[in-house]
Amino acid sequence: MAIEIDSDSDMGADIATGTGTDPVAGTETDAEAYEGRSFLFVLGSARVDGNTQILARAAAEQLPAGVPQRWVDLNGLALPDFQDGRHESDGWALSEHEEVLRQATMEATDIVLASPLYWYTMSAQTKRYLDYWSGWLAVPGLDFKRRMAGGTLWGVTAMADHEEVVADGLAATLNNTAAYLRMRFGGVLLGNGSRPGQVRDDERAMVRAKTFFQQDAPLALFPHEEAAGSPSAA
Repeated sequence: MAIEIDSDSDMGADIATGTGTDPVAGTETDAEAYEGRSFLFVLGSARVDGNTQILARAAAEQLPAGVPQRWVDLNGLALPDFQDGRHESDGWALSEHEEVLRQATMEATDIVLASPLYWYTMSAQTKRYLDYWSGWLAVPGLDFKRRMAGGTLWGVTAMADHEEVVADGLAATLNNTAAYLRMRFGGVLLGNGSRPGQVRDDERAMVRAKTFFQQDAPLALFPHEEAAGSPSAA
């Protein structure tokens, strides 16, 4: 079960305890800004140690010491394709791996979806993970939507194209997902890379990674809500 806590742990660990590292000593103001927050990094690449993961790690390294980080590699979870049973009379039964993933999702204040750009959107692994959110919304007593509200959704993606506009579809999906759940959206950290490790040569992306989690994450709105100037009623 590829779940870890602590960005320096091995990806194959079941569950390890620890916190994120801070290579540059943070100020007291930095620490206060992250007080009470915890980050879940969801890796959805089809490649181990791929460019998207490298970029996500670069951003995570800037989090102050003491901020909990949990890393989940979706390829390491025996998670089948989502089967919609929301309207079945037998109810919704969560598998062991699904339950671990659900708990990790709901315990985090900040969720970082790290997916390479595949056909101008997120990977199949990442989409499957979001599909499971549909099921969790229907679990009696779980209050998934209410408990996710107020959290922050972030995206990290590496892509072969140098034109960042081609990732607009992925960014829109994440923004609208956050808007539906009344979450904040911190945007998408974009990097260029196709060959293994190539994203390290994208100086602009690596620089942006240093301050990515420091940027403002406003309440996400659907496009029609932005046009109207206010969010719709939940």
